[in-house]
Amino acid sequence: MKNIPLYDVRQIANLKEMLEGSAKAFGSKPAFLVKSKAEEHYKPISYLQFKKDVDALGTMLVKLGLKGKRIALIGENRYEWCVSYLASINGTGTIVPLDKELPSNEIENLISRSKSSAIIFSGNYRKQIEEMNYACQYYIDMDAAEDNKNFLSLSKLLEKGCELIASGDTCFTSSEIDNGAPDILLFTSGTTDISKAVMLSHSNIASNLTAMCSMLYIGQEDIFLSVLPIHHTYECTCGFLCPLYRGATVAFCEGLRHIPKNLKESKATVMLGVPLIFEAIYKRIWDQASKTKGLVKKLKAAIRVSNLLRRVGIDITKKLFRQVHMSLGGNVRIFISGAAAIDPIVAKGFRELGIQFVQGYGLTECSPIAALNRDVDFNDSAAGIPLPNLQIRIDNKGQDGVGEIVVKGPSVMLGYFDDTEQTGSPKGIIDGWFHTGDLGYMDEESFLYITGRKKNVIVTKNGKNIYPEEIETLINRIPLVKESIVYGKNDSDSADLTVAAIVVPDMDKINEAFEGNPLSHEDIYNMIQSDIKAVNKGLVSYKHVKHITLRHEEFAKTTTKKIKRYV
Repeated sequence: MKNIPLYDVRQIANLKEMLEGSAKAFGSKPAFLVKSKAEEHYKPISYLQFKKDVDALGTMLVKLGLKGKRIALIGENRYEWCVSYLASINGTGTIVPLDKELPSNEIENLISRSKSSAIIFSGNYRKQIEEMNYACQYYIDMDAAEDNKNFLSLSKLLEKGCELIASGDTCFTSSEIDNGAPDILLFTSGTTDISKAVMLSHSNIASNLTAMCSMLYIGQEDIFLSVLPIHHTYECTCGFLCPLYRGATVAFCEGLRHIPKNLKESKATVMLGVPLIFEAIYKRIWDQASKTKGLVKKLKAAIRVSNLLRRVGIDITKKLFRQVHMSLGGNVRIFISGAAAIDPIVAKGFRELGIQFVQGYGLTECSPIAALNRDVDFNDSAAGIPLPNLQIRIDNKGQDGVGEIVVKGPSVMLGYFDDTEQTGSPKGIIDGWFHTGDLGYMDEESFLYITGRKKNVIVTKNGKNIYPEEIETLINRIPLVKESIVYGKNDSDSADLTVAAIVVPDMDKINEAFEGNPLSHEDIYNMIQSDIKAVNKGLVSYKHVKHITLRHEEFAKTTTKKIKRYV
C-alpha cells in the first residue's frame, strides 16, 4: 500500500446535513439529468430544486401522519425515487426500498414483514399494488395526475407541500435527525438464504460516504450514469448519494441496451457496474476489433507502445484509442465495479485503453463498502484496502492463510430487523465484528483478496479447500463460454468430492464463428472440454475439473447479476 494522502472531504453526520450542504454549495448546478420516454434529450434538475422537492414531499408525509412510520419504495431508477427516499428519512420515518423485479407475492410479503404504513411506487407497478391483500394506510403513485381515495398523486403532494412551506410550515424542515436510529431497512438479495432485513442508520451511510470519497476522487465536474437497480445499497449509496454529496450529477440510464447511447447523451464520466456488465463491454470492444482484418494485432501493438510511454509520464491513450472512447460516449474517465470479483484481465485491459478502472468489496450490512482500490493505489487481483474508518481481519485462517472476512466500524449495520437471533449468530455481529460469510486473505500491503463464499467452498477428504469462484473465472475466459458454475461432485470411484462444472456456451459467438457449418451438441461439448483441459494444466491436480455439463439457458440471477447458485 502506497503512503499517499487521502482526499479532503466534507464531514457530515447525516443525510439531511449532506443535502443541505450540497444545496448551499452547488445551488443551480444540475444534481440530476432526467428524461421521459417522450423526450429525446436529458433535462437538468438543480440541487436547489431537488432540495425543494424533498422538503415539499417530506412536509406532506408528516402531515399525512407518517412521522416515525415505515414507508416502502418501489420503482425504476428515476428522479421521483430519489426525492421519495430522502423525503422519507430526512425528517419523516424509515424507508424500505424494494426490488421491483420481485414477483408480486414476494413484494407483498416484504411490505408486510416491514410493517410499512405507506408505499410510494412507480405507475408501472400500480396494478400489482392494487391487488395486494396487505393494507397500507396510503398508496402514493409517482405517475398519477390526481388523487383517488387513499391512492395519492405524488405530484399533487409536492404542490401541497410547497404551499405549506411557503405559509411557514416547518414540521419537516425543522426535524432533528437521530443519527443512530434504524431509518433505512434493506432486504438483502441473498443467492441462497431467505432475504434478511438489514437496519442501517444515517450515521452508517454518512460514515461510508465520507470514507469512500476520501479514497477515490469524485468531483463536481463528474456525471454518473445510473445503471444498477437503485434499491440496492451499492447503487443507492455509491451511485445516488455519493455524487450528491460531492456535487456531481446523476443521469438515469434507460436500460442496459441503452448504455452506449446514454453515456454519449449524458456525457457521463463515471459508471458503476457489476462484472457481468463490464466484461460484456470489454468483450464487445475486442469482438468488434476482430471483425477488421489485422486490427486486433494493431490494437495490441498500440497498447504496448502506450504502456511504454505511460511509464515515462506520457499518456496518449485518449488519442490512440479514440474510437474505443467514442463508442463509450467519449467522456468516461473511470469505471467502478462491485458486487462480485472481476477478472483482473478486464480491469487492466480498460486501464490500458485509457479508462481508469477500480473495484471494491462490500455488503448491504456494511452500508455497503468495506474495502476499495484507490485510483492512485490499486491491485487488480484484490478487492481493495479497508476503508480508513473500518477494521478488517481474517478469522480462522487455514494453512493457506484464507479465512472468514470480518469487519468492524461505524458503517456496520445496527442488526437484522425483528431477528435478534440472526443478528448475534455466527452469520451476524459478534463482539462488534460482522461476519461476512466471505472467505479471503490479506497481503502485507493490506490488500484484501476474496477467494469465495464460505458456504460454496469444496472441501476434499484430505482437507484441501477448493474455491469455485477461482475456477469459474478461468472457465469464463474461454471464448466459447458465456458463464459457468463450479461445484463439488461425489466421485463413486474415489468416494471423494471432485470438481464439476455446469457451462453455458456462448451460442451467439459459436454460431458466428461456425456460420454455415452448424455444430452439434457433441461438437460444442468436445470443444469446451478441450479448452477446460487446457485450464486444468494451470491448476494443481486436486482442482482439475473432471465433470462437465452443458446448459443452454442462462442461470437465474439476482438484480445485481450474481448467479443464484442453488436455484
